Amino acid sequence: MILYEVNLDVDRTIFAAYRTWLDEHIRVMLTLPGFIGAEVFELHQPTPAAQRRSLCVQYRLANAADLDRYLRIDAPRMRAEGETRFPGQFSASRRILQPLLPD
Repeated sequence: MILYEVNLDVDRTIFAAYRTWLDEHIRVMLTLPGFIGAEVFELHQPTPAAQRRSLCVQYRLANAADLDRYLRIDAPRMRAEGETRFPGQFSASRRILQPLLPD
């Protein structure tokens, strides 16, 4: 299993609309090959900047090949949807986490 984490910093003025859109975005993501689950968290520490709210979405994928496929094929389109709908009103950073196997 692989965790694909997307950290979002969202302007408070659009947060409700963004959150509604994000729920639908996650539903679509979960239809893509290899995506097997997702959880959304709100970050409280470190404290978000004034007038911002921070979210973390952790997607679970079956394996690294599925994530590689997503990043090559689907990621540009999926990322563009949010950027088009909420231009300049949020930022995103991403991390990829793999389970640590015993030595």
